[in-house]
Amino acid sequence: MFIPGPVDVDPAIAAEQTRAMLPHRSAQFEEIFRRASENAQKLFYTQHRVFISASSGTGFHEAAVRNFVNQDVLCCVNGAFAERWKQVAESNGKQADVLSADWKEPITAARVKDALGQKKYEAILVVHNETSTGLVNPVQEIAAVVKQTSPDTLICVDAVSSLGGDKVDMDGWGLDMVLTSAQKALALPPGIALAAVSDRAMAKAEQVANRGWYFDLVRMEKHRLKDSTPATPAIGLVYALDAQLQRMLAEGLEARFARHAAMAELTRTWAASRGLALYAPEGFRSQTVTTIDNTLGIEVSKLNGFLSERGMRIANGYGQLKNLTFRIGHMGELTVTDMEELLAAMDDYLHQAA
Repeated sequence: MFIPGPVDVDPAIAAEQTRAMLPHRSAQFEEIFRRASENAQKLFYTQHRVFISASSGTGFHEAAVRNFVNQDVLCCVNGAFAERWKQVAESNGKQADVLSADWKEPITAARVKDALGQKKYEAILVVHNETSTGLVNPVQEIAAVVKQTSPDTLICVDAVSSLGGDKVDMDGWGLDMVLTSAQKALALPPGIALAAVSDRAMAKAEQVANRGWYFDLVRMEKHRLKDSTPATPAIGLVYALDAQLQRMLAEGLEARFARHAAMAELTRTWAASRGLALYAPEGFRSQTVTTIDNTLGIEVSKLNGFLSERGMRIANGYGQLKNLTFRIGHMGELTVTDMEELLAAMDDYLHQAA
């Protein structure tokens, strides 16, 4: 599938889920859990803890606002999933102020600096790679101005559709929370999420009341130190995560990122050569998903019907961009050869439709 999640899972990785169950409080399982957690740190480029949760990435959206915010949070909104994170904050009773931009434009560091100069915020929420638009926000630059302008503000980043396909340097950029889901660039089945959290963020969590139970990071930390979780983990998915992280590290993270960049460039070049405009502006384009303006009036359902006969599928636009755009995912274990085959099939459809 050439959609921005869930993605195809390698059969060998999928088969890991069928291994015999282990008691989740057993030494055997704790060893697997510990290895997966330590390898995940390499993926996040961090020395800080990584939590593993039986949830989607949205669960860690809730964890961020419940653990790090008593009242005031700045929500950077320029896409559907940034909007969702803002809604999560509001639904948890937080004062969620919005720094918005047109969906075709990034959240700039200059605008963040201005917002932080006007009011003190406990945390800032920003999406690194917006799955709905194929746009990358300049998180490194944003983090730098946050530290300069409001050093006590925690920096929370959604890397759901980028981590594993693009470099997110948590420690190098000075981030406090980076969260992701399994079913995108990690190329795992849905149902498990990961979040790396800094020491100072954990210190803040200890001061926040009403953190809830399931996503209480202070509670999770006590269990993590024993290579465990407060509630029963998704054992089969942890098996798969452990195996997939080893596979990713064997490929090499830089090599993996280069493969994703090559697939993205091929897709962009194809679109431009067919007279199709890219939704995100140059310099802020995702290397895991490309959103294309549907200026040719392609009926995505018919296109997918054509592609399905060839074992392929792309994605329609998301939310308010449905039918106005379509999205091509190039993440996980896909290769440049896979992309060439997809784009050739799309050319066949366009020729036939013409």
